[in-house]
Amino acid sequence: MATAVNPPTNPSVRAAAFFDLDRTLLLGASGPVLSAALRRHGVLSDRLAVGERLAFGLYDLIGETLPSILLTRQGVRATKGWSVAAVRRAAEEAAPELEARVEPFALETMAEHRAAGRKLVLATTTPHDLIGPFAERLGFDGVLATRSRIAAGDDGPVYAGSVDGEFVWSAGKARSVAVWARANGIELADSYAYSDSIFDVPLLSRVGYPVAVNPDPRLLAYAAVRGWPRVWFNAPPGVAKPLGVELQDVVANLARPELFPWLDIDLRHLDRLSSDGGALLAANHRSYLDPLMVAFAAARAGRPARFLAKKEVTDAPVSGAVVRALGAIRVDRGSGSEAPLVEAGRALRAGELVAVFPQGTIPRGRAFFDPELRGRHGAVRLAIGAGTPIVPVGLWGTEQAWPRNARLPYLMNLADPPTVTIRIGQPYHPTTDDLDGATKELMARIAELLPPEAARAVDPTEAQLACTRPPGG
Repeated sequence: MATAVNPPTNPSVRAAAFFDLDRTLLLGASGPVLSAALRRHGVLSDRLAVGERLAFGLYDLIGETLPSILLTRQGVRATKGWSVAAVRRAAEEAAPELEARVEPFALETMAEHRAAGRKLVLATTTPHDLIGPFAERLGFDGVLATRSRIAAGDDGPVYAGSVDGEFVWSAGKARSVAVWARANGIELADSYAYSDSIFDVPLLSRVGYPVAVNPDPRLLAYAAVRGWPRVWFNAPPGVAKPLGVELQDVVANLARPELFPWLDIDLRHLDRLSSDGGALLAANHRSYLDPLMVAFAAARAGRPARFLAKKEVTDAPVSGAVVRALGAIRVDRGSGSEAPLVEAGRALRAGELVAVFPQGTIPRGRAFFDPELRGRHGAVRLAIGAGTPIVPVGLWGTEQAWPRNARLPYLMNLADPPTVTIRIGQPYHPTTDDLDGATKELMARIAELLPPEAARAVDPTEAQLACTRPPGG
C-alpha cells in the first residue's frame, strides 16, 4: 500500500512525520553497529555478551518483545560509569554505517515529506547520545530518544545509570511526541508516523496518518483491522515482504531454463545487469511472453524487476493481484496521469530495476515486421529524470512461443521448442535531453541486439499478419 504522502494544500499548516528507527528506517536492529563502535572505543568489553547475537537475530526477525524491552531498561543501569565523551565518539563513528543501512524507500519517503514542508522527527528508544549523530546526518528536525542522567566523574562526565526524563517507548514515546508537537506548533492530526512495532500503537493512534512499516506479526494484523497502510521500505509501495520475503524472491528461485521445457532460452551478457543501483530495462515488444523473459533475465541476475503495466493487466480480477504483488506499476494511458512516471522514478532512485517496453504495446499488422523500431518518450524521460542508466534488452523468438493471436502460450511444444534470444546491452545514459533524439538512440541500441533477420524487410503473408492481432481480431 502507498504511504499517502501528499503535497500540502496549505503551506501554513504545521505537520510532521515521525519515524521509528530499528526495523523501520533500518531493516534490522541498530544494536550490532552501535555495540561494535562502543567496543572499538573501549566502552564495552571485547567479548560479546552471552546470547547477544541470538537476541539481535530474534529482534530482526520478529521485532520488539517485552523481554527485549526489559533487557533494554536494565541496560540503562549497565551504563553507570561509562564515559560520555567515549560514547559520543563511538556514536559519531557509527553514524555513517547506520546511514548506509537506511532502507531505500525510507529515504524516498523522507524526501517527499521534506518537499511537502513537513518536519522530520526520529522517535526511538535508542539512547540519544548514541543516535544523535546519525539523525543529524539524515537531516532530522527533531530527535526524541531516551536520555541518560549524567554525573561527574574523575576524568569527565559519566553516565549515572538511570533515565533522565521519559523512557521513549510505547506510551512513553507517544507522550514524548505529543509534548514535542505542542512545543513546535505541530498538528498531530495532520502528521504521519511510521513504525514496525505493536508497542508503537499509542503513537500511531495519535497521528492522522499512521503507517505500519515492516510490521511485526501483531502490528500486521492490527493494522489490517484498522485499515492502516502496510509498507516495506525495501520494496516499492504495494509489495508485501512478510518475514523479509516477497513474491519475486519466490519467483526468482523458479528462474531456471529446465523449468521452461517448451522454450530454448539463449540468454547472454547477464553480467551487464549490475548487482546494485537503479537501472531502467528497456526491451522491444513482440509477444505476451516478453515480460516473463525480461523478469527471467533479472531473476538470473539475482534482482527483482518492476514493470510498468497497463491497467488492463493490473486490474484483472485474479492475475492482477499477482501482478501488483510482483511490484507492477499501474499505467492508465487514457488518463494522461504522471503518477506512473513518478512512482517508477521513485523506484529507480531507490536502486530498483524498472522494466519498460518503449513501444508501448506489441505492434500490429505490417508494423510488426518493420525493421525500424519506434518508441515513445516515457523510457528516456524516466532515465533522465531519475539520473539512472538505461539497459537495452533485445528479445527475439518470443512470438513463436506465444503469438499475439493465441490466448495461451504453446506449452506443449516440447519436441521442437522455439529459440528465444535475450540479449542484454551495455548500460548507458542518454546523450541528449531531446526526447525524440534520445528515444531514437534507445531504439537503435535495442535493434543492434537483435539477430540479422530483424533488419530485413519482410512482405508478410496474411497468416503472418493474423498472428500479430489479438485473439478474435
